[in-house]
Amino acid sequence: MQKTCIIIPCYNESSRLDLDAYNGFLNSHQELDVCFVNDGSTDNSLFILEQLATNFDTVSVIHLEKNLGKAEAIRHAVLHLSEKNYAYLGYLDADLSTSLDEMLRITRFSSSTSKFILGSRIKTLNTTIERSAIRHILGRSLATIVNTFILKLPIYDTQCGAKLIENSLAKDIFKQPFVSKWLFDIELLLRTNKLKGATFCKQHILEVPLNKWQDNGNTRITFMDFINIPIDLLRIYFQYQK
Repeated sequence: MQKTCIIIPCYNESSRLDLDAYNGFLNSHQELDVCFVNDGSTDNSLFILEQLATNFDTVSVIHLEKNLGKAEAIRHAVLHLSEKNYAYLGYLDADLSTSLDEMLRITRFSSSTSKFILGSRIKTLNTTIERSAIRHILGRSLATIVNTFILKLPIYDTQCGAKLIENSLAKDIFKQPFVSKWLFDIELLLRTNKLKGATFCKQHILEVPLNKWQDNGNTRITFMDFINIPIDLLRIYFQYQK
């Protein structure tokens, strides 16, 4: 049976990696392979990741000499792993705001019709979504702008850091570098729409509400990144109108 590999980009994460959570999951589960991408870290991250790879057969590490940013780190890993015999490739954030257990649950929604699966932070009575009010407001504002003017698909949460993509589709939509450093999730959906069409997207893109998500409060997005978001949105809009 083909497995799924989850890509986790890491840049100077040695003080943020929850090793108890990683060790606990990896000791109990072999259903998922995990590929860490050391994105040019200058701290002790590479040593820690290599120790995990030594301890667990399901763990591998890709080392990038220079820091390329989250989008390019994930893209580099996808292009490397897409040549292997994986059914799906996914990614999530190293701080485990979406846990590995949640990611494993998301894989259970994979099927012949689910080509692109998105974790979605929809807060209901039966979920635990811990997110600051300001991040929620900014996130919903961004989603409204993106869905109305750019994506034009009824997707609730484009920016959740947990995605799962069928291998051959991942290889196609990660082929080219991204316009935006932080909004590449939107670009992936636009590329899928451009490559496969709106009917394919409506039939084969699936949003799965997360049972649990925790805002760790340690976002790597800087003030200048926030300032550049409108500029990036315009760049994305004009890039994919071609």
